[in-house]
Amino acid sequence: MEFQKTPGWLDWHAGPSKPRFKLPAGSVDAHCHVFGPGAEFPYAPERKYTPCDASKDQLFALRDHLGFTRNVVVQATCHGADNRAMLDALRHSGGKARGVATVRRTVTDSELQEMHAAGVRGVRFNFVKRLVDFTPRDELLEIVGRIAPLGWHVVIYFEAVDLPELWDFFTTLPTTIVVDHMGRPDVGKPVDGPEFELFVKFMRDYPNVWSKVSCPERLSVVGPKALDGELNAYRDVVPFARRIVETFPDRVLWGTDWPHPNLKDHMPDDGLLVDFIPHIATTPELQQKMLVDNPMHLYWPEEK
Repeated sequence: MEFQKTPGWLDWHAGPSKPRFKLPAGSVDAHCHVFGPGAEFPYAPERKYTPCDASKDQLFALRDHLGFTRNVVVQATCHGADNRAMLDALRHSGGKARGVATVRRTVTDSELQEMHAAGVRGVRFNFVKRLVDFTPRDELLEIVGRIAPLGWHVVIYFEAVDLPELWDFFTTLPTTIVVDHMGRPDVGKPVDGPEFELFVKFMRDYPNVWSKVSCPERLSVVGPKALDGELNAYRDVVPFARRIVETFPDRVLWGTDWPHPNLKDHMPDDGLLVDFIPHIATTPELQQKMLVDNPMHLYWPEEK
């Protein structure tokens, strides 16, 4: 099947730099995706965008180039609840990948068991209105009830301005909750302002809540330009991510977000993203927790 990319789509960076920052042994890229290839794994009819292809082999080549050992492959919205591309990546990873699926209430118990055997350890609920259509809360709660006995967690994607209206729903979820990209704070606002304080309160009051401190390229206003050769790209995101890492060191994850869907102004160099890490996790101890210990606890507990 032939797919036409969304007009203006930015393809992923084919020649990322080699990071200067050396990752700790056993590091996990805990948020990345595969797209298709569309000829083998068609994109969902209800999708809001059509991406470029980004295969499992290209993902694993990036993993090795950057110095990661493992990946967590998150189901992309362009594939809807058809998890075949993600599951195919897990099955060909040699045990080095785990997955986060998107499921509907029609999913069968045998399908859930099959996904678990392949390496799925969570489901993702997307509340970003421009990316997905609304799923009724009762359906989401039904899904949570089905996946909780498997020991899976729930990944939630939302924007900071929507946290107040989602608060009551999120705080009733009985599983571990992993928030994508710190709930997309507006980094033009103060790091100690009321909007980000509400997110910090969310994590402080609910110890089952974790956060990915990823995607500075999505959040930054100043962008990727480094000053005077220093590795301070996306520097306006640093205070927000560092605050979460230092306040909740045992509940943070990091990922590249490769192949970076729906970016509008620039495509990040994944090597430069890795070099962002020591600005937000400033000690070897914090880096070890964020990149190795925490993701291993969540996704490979049997190896701990």
